Amino acid sequence: MNEDAFWQLIEDCRPTAPDPDAEVLAATLTERLAQSPLSLVIGFAEQLSWALYRLDRKEYGHNLSGDAFLYTRAAVVAAGRTAFDSVLQDPAAFTRYAIDLIWAEPLLYTPDRAYERITGEEWDRDTRYSYESCSNTEGWAD
Repeated sequence: MNEDAFWQLIEDCRPTAPDPDAEVLAATLTERLAQSPLSLVIGFAEQLSWALYRLDRKEYGHNLSGDAFLYTRAAVVAAGRTAFDSVLQDPAAFTRYAIDLIWAEPLLYTPDRAYERITGEEWDRDTRYSYESCSNTEGWAD
């Protein structure tokens, strides 16, 4: 899955009604991915980890706990490509997510749940980029 396909899938699955914690988005994505080839699930996990890694920077998360920062970055991804690109271009755009504690934790488990539905097994996921907070050492360098 390339980056464009990732963002299109997010957009296609985003609900029209408010979804404060991205639970509907995560459920819809899980359902869609569980009906797809396993390679698509793996590609989604890779693109998700890459997007979260790109937001893992000091200028975004210096005042947040590790979990709060991770869930807030997930909310930026859940908001779609336009919001994501806006935050990358202007770190001040991240502030509203952090101040309002807009979280999207369920998005993080989407590829794992789809993988398990397809294979019947738990996934010991190992993506190229870690999405854990502060794993982007370049983004946290002084």
